Amino acid sequence: MTANLTTKPILVWFRQDLRLRDHPALTHAVQSGRPVIAFYVFDTDPQQRPMGAASQWWLNRSLGSLSNDLAALGASLVLRKGQAGEVVKALVQETGAEAVVWNRLYEPGATARDTQLKAALKDLGLEVTSFNGALLNEPWTVATGSGGPYKVFTPYWRAARAKVTATSALPAPAQILSPDNWPASDRLNDWGLHPTKPDWSKGFDDWQPGEAGAQARLDDFLAGPANAYAEGRDQPGKLGTSRLSPHLHFGELSPRQVWLAAQMASHQGDLDDSARDKFLAEIGWREFNHHLLFHFPHIATQNFKPGFDGFGWLTDETGLKAWQAGLTGYPMVDAGMRELWATGWMHNRVRMIVASFLIKHLLIHWREGEAWFWDTLLDADLANNAAGWQWTAGTGADASPYFRIFNPFSQGEKFDPKGAYIRRWIPELAGLPDKLIHRPWEASSLELRAAGINLGATYPKPIIDHSLARNRALEAYGRLKTLHTDEVP
Repeated sequence: MTANLTTKPILVWFRQDLRLRDHPALTHAVQSGRPVIAFYVFDTDPQQRPMGAASQWWLNRSLGSLSNDLAALGASLVLRKGQAGEVVKALVQETGAEAVVWNRLYEPGATARDTQLKAALKDLGLEVTSFNGALLNEPWTVATGSGGPYKVFTPYWRAARAKVTATSALPAPAQILSPDNWPASDRLNDWGLHPTKPDWSKGFDDWQPGEAGAQARLDDFLAGPANAYAEGRDQPGKLGTSRLSPHLHFGELSPRQVWLAAQMASHQGDLDDSARDKFLAEIGWREFNHHLLFHFPHIATQNFKPGFDGFGWLTDETGLKAWQAGLTGYPMVDAGMRELWATGWMHNRVRMIVASFLIKHLLIHWREGEAWFWDTLLDADLANNAAGWQWTAGTGADASPYFRIFNPFSQGEKFDPKGAYIRRWIPELAGLPDKLIHRPWEASSLELRAAGINLGATYPKPIIDHSLARNRALEAYGRLKTLHTDEVP
């Protein structure tokens, strides 16, 4: 830490970076020698997309954890609610701060706000500096040979991976110089982020939001499931994935920390190189999605490929509600939707299955699914959510071919052959033998009675026939392909 040359503070704006380690904005502030005021704004700007309910649950816990971590260093976390740009300006006036720092965001609303705010603060004579604390490579640093953005993952990741230069992560500050006076702060509990009447988050307690929980999750993954990741990542009945996505979204762990930890595990012989590369490619997919959102911000709400704008989506409120409630009669779909509601998370293989079902079996617009995930996922992330749904719909960059229509029954039989995942989330089917649990309607009346199942009562019959739905989807996509051969896959 340099000598303290001024008593005027520096403001550190925490956003999707709720950690102390590998936090370039915080490190810069501490090294400046100024008193540091850390703050978080719950943004109410109508131009910004409101945070989903599950994300608010996580934010509540994560802010509490960050506040405790800062308190251990003698600092505080100032909480304010309001339109972020105005709140920052107000804090500058209240504290007499001469500098403001933050780590960059890449969502279109945030980048526009931050650009305007940075200019306004500089006009007031403040030092304003932003940093990369969220990505391995910032979106504008990875370009094709012609200088444009990538639209296909494989060549993107090949180029992006070669640009990663991380050799170490920034340590947490040993101490933080405090100001003589702290500005007023909201009480976290007053924000009402935790659900009540009813409290639907009781199944979320297996999660540990915060920096310590993120590090523990990473350590546990690298010490166990990581070596079998290539196969385990597709088996929802097993603990084969890292489950780091909410920690990464809220920035309790940086992708650089993940990259370095995986490389170290491989170097020490604890992680097979092929498993390491497969895992890090998923970090690469996250990078790619942010690359796409930055260069093509319309993908958050509109089809990446405009040829799909005339697609004949259906309005099916009954089907949508059955999908949301996990009552479609398709066990793999229903198990995924129930896991999501109960835990705030869903296995990635199952995310693809449930998304395909909504879009291609029911022909419901991908935006309906994206909106449901936004509200119910703990890891709801604008870039990942929009890009993932558009990939399945075939409307996005590097999208799934239109003719790829997942069969939920065969997907379940392939990736959950013993029915462990189904039995966990659909206990009413638990009594069926493995060969029938993914296709309960094929069970005889004797087998159904033995399992305590009354199809149509205790568990629904399929709300749509798979073959009919598949043919209908292929016809709809086929008509569009004929009309827009240059704009669909």
